[in-house]
Amino acid sequence: MESNSNLSARNVSERVATDPSEPNRAPIEPLDEQLTSIQPGGGVCMQIELAWGSVRRWMLKTFFPGYVRRMQALRQGGPGRIPHEVLDPRDVKFYRNQGGYWWRPEDDPFRWRDRLPFVRVGLAETVLLTSLFWGIAGLLALWSFWAAAIVFVLSLEVLWFFRNPRRQAPAGPGLVVAPADGRVVSITPVENDPYIKEPAVEIGLFLSVFNVHVNRVPVDCRVIGMTYRPGKFLNALLPASARENEQLAVRLEESAAPFRRMIVRQIAGAIARRIVCWVAPGEELPRGEAFGMIKLGSRTELVLPAKDLEILVTAGQSVRAGSTVLARYVPQSAESGSSE
Repeated sequence: MESNSNLSARNVSERVATDPSEPNRAPIEPLDEQLTSIQPGGGVCMQIELAWGSVRRWMLKTFFPGYVRRMQALRQGGPGRIPHEVLDPRDVKFYRNQGGYWWRPEDDPFRWRDRLPFVRVGLAETVLLTSLFWGIAGLLALWSFWAAAIVFVLSLEVLWFFRNPRRQAPAGPGLVVAPADGRVVSITPVENDPYIKEPAVEIGLFLSVFNVHVNRVPVDCRVIGMTYRPGKFLNALLPASARENEQLAVRLEESAAPFRRMIVRQIAGAIARRIVCWVAPGEELPRGEAFGMIKLGSRTELVLPAKDLEILVTAGQSVRAGSTVLARYVPQSAESGSSE
């Protein structure tokens, strides 16, 4: 299965699991009140996009009323908690986790953007930053070829950073794939995580500016809840960054028995200042599905129940989100049978 970051405007409830009858399932939590958008830290590019959205909506209503009427006829749902008027799917980009209006995929004229080789939530940064670097490079070329070449290389790094390659998640029971590209920097036992409610293992991944920064879920799962915490922007290589930096913890639960609970923690770094998470509590996601990203160098942590867990990576190893198997769960009965 190939998966990409999909921000197509659609009803979150289409992917929300009904409450199961099993008593050991985790209850779905309400959305953290701090998460008023998919990018809780805001940012200059986000503000530019929102400002342009106001101008774009005025232009659509003034010059393209037929298009507006057509999109309104195709629109599903209700206003939700989106703070502005919604004319087409572009207006819900930053508010996909807030509920409200949505369009069926076949009615979304901008769905093609999900097929681009760049992550959709970074398109504005990609266009604005590369245009800025190219403009500066053009001016510097009048003075120094080498100075212009350095700035041009920086523009290529922007394109490289926001790339979004297709990933094929491996199939097989009990497999846990990496939630991020990067390097394993820590594998730490956790005595008793309050959400997992049993001994756990925390795997820390460092993402440099050269890594893909799209985050993916490690298993077939549903989203139970999310907690956003503002904080510092320490170097993501430092262990203190996991405690003090801005972060978003996404609590997950396996879709099938034994319904293990897991946490993927998005942590901002010294350069990264923008955490993005476009899913909402209750959504069902297949293994390897993209659910967010961290813009520029950062850290991602995965917390797993320790029981029956076999870690398949070591500190210092490079991994790829959605395709590298970090660990697997081997039931004790299976281990006993294989040793006979």
